Amino acid sequence: MYTSEISKRNFFPEFRFQTSRSSGAGGQHVNKIESRVSLFFNLDQSQLLSPDEKEILKKSLKNRINDDGELIIHSQATRSQWRNKEDCIRKFYELINSALRPRKKRRPTKPSLASRLKRIKGKKKLSEKKQWRKRPDI
Repeated sequence: MYTSEISKRNFFPEFRFQTSRSSGAGGQHVNKIESRVSLFFNLDQSQLLSPDEKEILKKSLKNRINDDGELIIHSQATRSQWRNKEDCIRKFYELINSALRPRKKRRPTKPSLASRLKRIKGKKKLSEKKQWRKRPDI
């Protein structure tokens, strides 16, 4: 999956937003205004994602998905509800893009001769140090 393909899709109709009071300091104003925004996106009911993409997202984002199968993203970075909503949308696209980006396979490598010798030398040194701590045989 390519990043540009995801960012071209319009997920906006499938978003559900919820507002709440933001935590932290802020004075009288923050106690009255609901500036924190939560974005809910139901993966199971999405028309824009293929079944394969849904499975990948469920696996990689399982800590952010609730029991109803909704991906939840919060933002309370600013005092503006509108900017927090935009921030949620930006975070959503970044999260989806990073989760669907193909991972490089790890190519196993062998330790070099110098690193193996260094490891053995360190082990011998430690062993010798411990030998010196023993009580001498009489």
